[in-house]
Amino acid sequence: MPKVLISDKMSPRAEQIFREQGLEVDVRTGLSPDDLKAIIGDYDGLAIRSATKVTADILAAAGKLKVIGRAGIGVDNVDIPAASKQGVIVMNTPFGNTVTTAEHTIALMMSTARMIPQATASLRAGKWEKNRFEGVELYQKTLGVIGTGNIGSLVVQRAQGLGMHVIAYDPYISKARADDLGVELVDLDNLFARADFITIHTPLTDSTRNLINAANLSKMKQGAIVINAARGGIVNEADLHEALKSGKLRAAALDVFETEPPKDNPLLDLDNFICTPHLGASTEEAQINVAIQVAEQISAFLLRSVVQNAVNIPAVAETELPVLQPYINLGEKLGMVLGQLASSGLRRIEIEYAGEVSRLNTKPITTSIVKGVLQCMLPETINLVNAPFLARERGIEIDQSSREQAQELRSRIRVTLVMDQGSLEVAGTLVHGHQPRLVSINNMDLEMGLSGKVLYIANQDQPGLIGHLGTFLAEQGINIASFHLGRECPGGRAVSFVAVDASIDKDLLQKLQKLPNVLEARMLTL
Repeated sequence: MPKVLISDKMSPRAEQIFREQGLEVDVRTGLSPDDLKAIIGDYDGLAIRSATKVTADILAAAGKLKVIGRAGIGVDNVDIPAASKQGVIVMNTPFGNTVTTAEHTIALMMSTARMIPQATASLRAGKWEKNRFEGVELYQKTLGVIGTGNIGSLVVQRAQGLGMHVIAYDPYISKARADDLGVELVDLDNLFARADFITIHTPLTDSTRNLINAANLSKMKQGAIVINAARGGIVNEADLHEALKSGKLRAAALDVFETEPPKDNPLLDLDNFICTPHLGASTEEAQINVAIQVAEQISAFLLRSVVQNAVNIPAVAETELPVLQPYINLGEKLGMVLGQLASSGLRRIEIEYAGEVSRLNTKPITTSIVKGVLQCMLPETINLVNAPFLARERGIEIDQSSREQAQELRSRIRVTLVMDQGSLEVAGTLVHGHQPRLVSINNMDLEMGLSGKVLYIANQDQPGLIGHLGTFLAEQGINIASFHLGRECPGGRAVSFVAVDASIDKDLLQKLQKLPNVLEARMLTL
């Protein structure tokens, strides 16, 4: 059975679920990088929180590792490109701590508005400074939300319940989704200029790093309040310090920092700054939820190949899998045909979905096609995780399109390789609901099952080919299982796919190519 390592502290429910699923599991927390590197090669799965740093060096030692599960949202402690290149799926648990993080954001907003931590400290010091701690109301104020994903949308709902007007910046949502949330979509400059409170709910990326900097702070309203319970590094802390010290901002609250814990950080000396030690997900319910979720996701993948909440591969819900799996298999087979027939200099893979398949989640099918192509052309071990990464690394474009109708077929997948020297195209479908079939190659119609050992012949359509080929194979003791023909026109270019019971080596292929009217001969393994 697969073996899983839990390397960070999390609810005991995770270990319990792994064992209930029949997986072998070890719990070893507090490992040094060297200790983790020394043992990681024994495990198929790794369950972490934020303490374990999964670097490229550790991944290089993880020969068996198939999946990393993060009990939480942020995966910046995992080298995603290195994991993808090595074919390791990286999952997070985006729903287990959404409510608690949204509630913590509202708590920070109220605490800054009413200066609750400062007033508590003052009272404990024996003072009664009622006039000093005059706050502001949230009611009828404008809240600017940057990022309206799982957590951001929950913050929107709760702020609306407090009577706030919400404006939002999110380049990834539609106007219809914004209308459903009841928010006004604006650009960043508009949000900075209008918002009384600003809260951030985005991942830390190259585009969001230092998003709240001196230039953008200068665009904010005098006396605005900034809250960040997302990721450290989105707010430039030195620039925030200056804005608070100058009075440009009324207050700010951070739950996350660039360096955690923050040492010698001047923000901690300011009276109008409040903070918490990364508590967004720190509730009893959230800790149990993310532990359960990560254990269930890792188990589902290792035992049933179900991918959920992956950050480096298209996810497939378990309910989708029965419908999608036959198309995923078809896509990979079509890719394998092309990959074994292609010449070098691959520039682009064009994929067209037509008919019923066009209305499905085609992302995993596209990935399987790319995998099928590359595993026949590259020396690396190719899987559904690293195939898109390796394609991008080599400058191979992936173009995808859809059509409502598939002519006489219920569904059709057409794949074209564009190479330095010409192009190559195949199309396939499913018969009986799940059996993959090749139905054309370079616009020559035929029908062939996609399995086993297949001899591919390109030839001129002249009488005698079948006889010469049959005699040649018989002399070599090679039995023909089935024969499939296609041609452009009588006397033109033609192809033959011959299913055989044994592989044909290079020497025999060279002899075969010398038969009359044979232009090319390849041995395909499907």
